[in-house]
Amino acid sequence: MKEIPGVRPVRIGELVRAQDRLSFIYLERAVVHRDANAITATDERGVVHIPAATLGALILGPGTRITHHAMMLLAESGSTTVWVGERGVRYYAHGRSLARTSRLLEAQALAVSNQTTRLKVARAMYAMRFPDDDTSGLTMQQLRGREGARVRRIYREHAERTGIEWTRRDYNPNDFSGSDPVNQALSAATTCLYGLVHAVVVALGCTPGLGFVHTGHERSFVFDLADLYKAEYAIPIAFDIAADDVDDIPSATRRAVRDAIHAGGLLGRCSKDIHTLLLPDEPDAADTWDADIVELWDRSGNVTAGISYDDEEVPW
Repeated sequence: MKEIPGVRPVRIGELVRAQDRLSFIYLERAVVHRDANAITATDERGVVHIPAATLGALILGPGTRITHHAMMLLAESGSTTVWVGERGVRYYAHGRSLARTSRLLEAQALAVSNQTTRLKVARAMYAMRFPDDDTSGLTMQQLRGREGARVRRIYREHAERTGIEWTRRDYNPNDFSGSDPVNQALSAATTCLYGLVHAVVVALGCTPGLGFVHTGHERSFVFDLADLYKAEYAIPIAFDIAADDVDDIPSATRRAVRDAIHAGGLLGRCSKDIHTLLLPDEPDAADTWDADIVELWDRSGNVTAGISYDDEEVPW
């Protein structure tokens, strides 16, 4: 048989386990290509080789170009590619998901399709924001009320800390400059947070549209998760930027959020939180989420794929 031209695909056994991989590499203003089973990044400083099999996600910032062969290798290696804004604070598009299994996606769809499990996940999300309170018996209305009071209190605290006059969250999505400086900074910071969370969601193979608290929007799950981190990242940064009276609020806010996300390890934290929320009874699920498993569905339990079942009795 004639051999297929080109470098052979990477075998599953040659790939590095998810927990042992580099979480991600961010590149900007570079040309990304392939050299055998490595990714190369070329800029004015020279060429860097990156072993594709050890890479979790390749995040491409402004000024990057990537070749077809590089994308082939990343897909074969179980790595994902995400196109973002400066240092990852805005999400634009993604390539193949990093996940090799649909385990998280199935868990998400199953949980959101049942009122009992959906409420359980929603309560768990609120519990992350109220670690000292018992939220297990609260209704969604009660949870929303507590969350609203918490956010209003946080706004007041940061307004007092920075000396910013604060009335309420007020913005027009179609008129960014129509808001006061602190609301502009809040909008910019929140957009950055959405971009990062969106990148993690798609890298893990989940769907952004199936939310537990939010619903009806293509990014409902993104909004759910971002709300877990707004009080820690977006709100204090926005008030600090407004207090500094900078000329370019959006740019200054993006840089501040970028640095805080990097320093706080939010990518890894968000990934862990998704596993905790969707697979609460499987504490080690994050260690096996990239397993390459294909099965056939059956009412009595899944069966192995890749086997001929032509000898089975047909019930009709």
